Formats: sequence, C-alpha cells, structure tokens
Amino acid sequence: MKKAPQVVGLAGVLALLAPISFLSQSQAQEAKVSREGGSWAQEVTGSLAAVKNLRVKVDMGSVVVRGGQQQGINYIFHTRYGTSSEQEARKQFEQYKVTAYVKGDTAWIVGDWQGGRHPRHFSGEFSVMVPRDMSLVKLETDGGNVDATGLAGHVEAQSGGGSMHLDDIGGGAAAETGGGSIEVGTVSGELGLHTGGGSIEVHQANGKLIAETGGGSVEIQSCAQGALIETGGSSITVRHCNGKVKASTGGGSVDLSDVGGPAEIETGGGSIRLTSAKGHVHAETGGGSIELYGVPSASAETGAGGITVKLVNTGGERLDSDLETGAGDITVYIASDVAINVRASVDMGSGHHITSDFQDIHIGSEGDQYGPKTLTAEGKLNGGGPWLKVHTSTGDICLKRAGH
Repeated sequence: MKKAPQVVGLAGVLALLAPISFLSQSQAQEAKVSREGGSWAQEVTGSLAAVKNLRVKVDMGSVVVRGGQQQGINYIFHTRYGTSSEQEARKQFEQYKVTAYVKGDTAWIVGDWQGGRHPRHFSGEFSVMVPRDMSLVKLETDGGNVDATGLAGHVEAQSGGGSMHLDDIGGGAAAETGGGSIEVGTVSGELGLHTGGGSIEVHQANGKLIAETGGGSVEIQSCAQGALIETGGSSITVRHCNGKVKASTGGGSVDLSDVGGPAEIETGGGSIRLTSAKGHVHAETGGGSIELYGVPSASAETGAGGITVKLVNTGGERLDSDLETGAGDITVYIASDVAINVRASVDMGSGHHITSDFQDIHIGSEGDQYGPKTLTAEGKLNGGGPWLKVHTSTGDICLKRAGH
C-alpha cells in the first residue's frame, strides 16, 4: 500500500519535467523577418541535442539534411512570401508553426500549417545540419523536394510530389514521391526507390536495388547486388550490375550493358539490347528488336522484330535457348567451345533462307516449289548439349561462328 503514493509522485514529477524540456528547446528558436527582392522572408533558427534519430515532418516546403562533424543538430527554416506588405507577410508566417524537440532518442522538427489553403506565393525550405553518425533520418513533406547527403545511417524520405536527391548514405535508403524525379549518388545497403511518374537515376548502389516509376525513365550506372527495375512506359538503362537484373517497362527500350548474373527483360513494345550476362537471359517484347551479346543461354521472343544472339561459354550454368519472332530475321553467333543441339525452322520459307557456318548442322525443306515451304535445320555442335531452338514465321535464319 505504501508504494502507490511513490508511483503517483514519480508520474507527477515526469509530467512536470516533460513541458520544461520542451520549452527549453522552443526557447532556443530565433525568428527574423527581412526584405528579399520583391518578397518578404522569415528565417527561423534553432538547435537540438544530438541523439540517435531525426524525424522531420512538414506540411509543405523542401527539406535539406547535411551530415557533418558537428556535435549537435542545427536547423534553419527559411520562408518567403511574395507580397509588398510586411504586415501581410508576418500574418502568413505566423500561420506556419515550427516546433523542435527531443523525445527519447529521437529529435523532432515539425512544420504545421495552421491556416486554410496554402497561399500561392508562399515557399519554404528546412535546412538541417546533423552529426554524420545518426542511426536513422526520416524525412516527410507533403509536397516539397528532399535532399539528404553525408549520413552514415539509414535514410527514409517521403514527398507528396517533389524531387528526391540522396548521396553518400551508409545505411541504406528508401525514397518515395508522388511524382517527382529521384537522383541517387552513392548508397551502401539496400536501396528502394518509388515515384508515381518521375525519372530515376542511380550512380552507385552498393546493396540490392529496387527502382519503380509509374512512367519515367530509369538509368542505373552501377549496382552491386542485383536490381529490380520497373517503369510504366519509358526506357531502362543499366551500365553495370552484379547479380540478377529484372527489368520491365510498359513500352520503352531496355539497354543493359554488363550483368554479372541472369537477367529477365520485358517491354510492351520497345527494343531490347544486352552486351553481356553471366547467367541465362529471358527477353520478351511485344514488337521490337532483341540483341543479346555474350550470353551463356537465352530465351528471346518478339511479336515482330529481328533477333541477334551471341552464345558464349561463361563457365556458369547453361540452359536451353529458345529464340522466336513472328516476323523477322534471326542471327545466332556461336562460340567455338559451346556444346549444343540445334533445331531451327522457318514456317513460310518461300523467298527466305537458313544459312549455317557449321558442317554438322543439316538444312532441309518441306513442300514443293509452288506451294507453302517450310525450312528446317538440325544438328549437334561439339557433341551436343542444351537445346538451341530457333523459329521465325517469316524471315531468314543465320547460324554463324562467333569471332574472338
């Protein structure tokens, strides 16, 4: 029975302490209003103690976070309002309340618009300087841009529609915007990027990469542990990627250079080009051309376009290859050390040809010279192995020795 009053007393002390700590943080804020061209500007500055995590949550305005060597957290909130009246500007500035406080191991900076609709000529930017070694930085704005650099921990960024920029992030990152572009420098750890329709550009992703956009282009310079890339209808470019690449677009072209694993490529109607891959490649397009150079095996299908494939022995697993087009020529370059079974056919052979550099592949035809004619070719190279099946409804097939 004696313990109950002590518990109540402790709760009362904590209740008294909480607002004191909050007020001490708020009192560190300073606000200055000044003329800036044809507008009025307000600058709110403040500081917070260094803790493990930072949360910035604002109703509008851009958010910029820079990691550095300083011990604490410093912030500047710069707002502009396009009016000639200082009184009117101050009235609008007062509508946007900025609070900053530390709760537990998290520092909070909150921007709360308390008026009605946002005024048209009102803009703001939060600049926050933090210690580089923070564990988590989470940034949210209803519509502005987000820019975060020089952070050793994990970064989460969200915007209703602004652009995103991330660079020099050590603990992985997730960025989501309703429609702006996303640009990434170097990120270690897993990287997840989502935009409703903007472009995505990544310089170097040192972990697994997911990049999704409703319609913008995607360009990846380097990814170390595989990539999943999806766009509703624009082009995809990957320069170098270790591990598996899965790329799909509703209608743009796909260009992959150096893939250190298998690849799955799909487009509703654009062309597909791949320079080299260590694993099996699956490529499918509704109507564009397909070019796959330096692959161990491949499945390639297009509704109406040419197919060019170079089969090489990469030392990895080799599966059956199946190349098919509704209307187009197919050319296959085969390296001298590749062992395969070959079967090729042209449905409407009149006026078309199957040609081969290999004596072990036998070419024949069915049907007379006046009616429909089917062309076929079969044989084994280097004793045989996985299948190479080549088929076009109307087009030429050419089987060639690959040059070194």
